[in-house]
Amino acid sequence: MTHNARQRFRASSRLKLREADAGKAVFSSRTANPELTKAKAKALDIKRTGELIDRISALQDKLYAQHNKKVLLVLQGMDTAGKDGTVRAMFSRVNPMGVRAVAFKSPTDNELAHDYLWRVHQQVPVKGEIAIFNRSHYEDVLITRVQGMIEMEECQRRYAQIRDFERMLAETGTVIVKVFLHISKEEQRQRLQERLDDPDKQWKFNPADIEQRKKWAAYQRAYEDAIRETNLPHAPWYVVPANSKTHRNLVIASLLLETLEHMDLHYPPPHPDLSSFTVE
Repeated sequence: MTHNARQRFRASSRLKLREADAGKAVFSSRTANPELTKAKAKALDIKRTGELIDRISALQDKLYAQHNKKVLLVLQGMDTAGKDGTVRAMFSRVNPMGVRAVAFKSPTDNELAHDYLWRVHQQVPVKGEIAIFNRSHYEDVLITRVQGMIEMEECQRRYAQIRDFERMLAETGTVIVKVFLHISKEEQRQRLQERLDDPDKQWKFNPADIEQRKKWAAYQRAYEDAIRETNLPHAPWYVVPANSKTHRNLVIASLLLETLEHMDLHYPPPHPDLSSFTVE
């Protein structure tokens, strides 16, 4: 069961990002059965997620074979929110021929010489493909706004341009799923500290993350505005509590499975002349 995740986690038109909401685990087995230990509930949730991913894999095979529709999964969140971990968890069992992950870093000089959507449009999914954006065009109304690189008037123009861009994608066969991975400030502190303390994770640590963390409140407001301004039926936003990595994976697997199940995916019919062939 996916428990109607698309309805339960759809961003509200009056979205307010609250710290307490980042730790909610409404899909957890322990919520349904409080007598379970944390360890037992975690094991059950991991098992449930695996079952959902197996079903996602079967539907993705049909999406690839049908070679008609496209899926774009956008992952946004503060540093350490779990974007990389989500990609690993969701697509570890999926045919890599039909999946492509794109990580948007700081734009190059060539990309800056074009409009901000130029580099993004080149990476949208092709027919039969699931494309995952690890960060996305939304950086151009988030970090640019918080860092004072654009004025609010320009930010509003970009909201409108993004709405038009995503509408065009939807009208040309792309199913869009946008996920904000919601972690608390304290959870981010712990995860950053873990990177510092673990020699095997220190390569992930960027001193700039400390400076960005000082602007936490400004980023939360920027995310609220961006989500509210671009949360439309053809390009919905989902706010996923992400303090628990296990619960995060369970929710996103549910969202993705429900999306694929509503796409009428099926294997294409055989070639009409196939019956005339034999293998000797």
